[in-house]
Amino acid sequence: MAGKFELCKAKNGKLFFCLKASNGQTILSSEMYEKRASATNGIKSVKKNSTNEKCIERKKARNGKNYFVLKSTNGQVIGQSQQYASAASMEKGIASVQRNAADAEVKDMTS
Repeated sequence: MAGKFELCKAKNGKLFFCLKASNGQTILSSEMYEKRASATNGIKSVKKNSTNEKCIERKKARNGKNYFVLKSTNGQVIGQSQQYASAASMEKGIASVQRNAADAEVKDMTS
């Protein structure tokens, strides 16, 4: 089973998506979007940019944990990972996004 995108609606009515690995674990979460078209474009951008190393920014949170953000080629953040205890775990998360995003189906969870 390949990864999948889940398009969801938040309690405030805004849309967001998550990229889930084949084991069901969320590996990337998006920002909130006002319109469905914007969320759909975000998913397309993840598919396009996930394997571009220049679009992946590795970061460290204030608590010392590692995480990464995926940006589009214009520098806009598309999605962010969870926090990882180690840099090695974060790299596995990046590899999972790179492996799963391009061919992932989109499941609409908004209805």
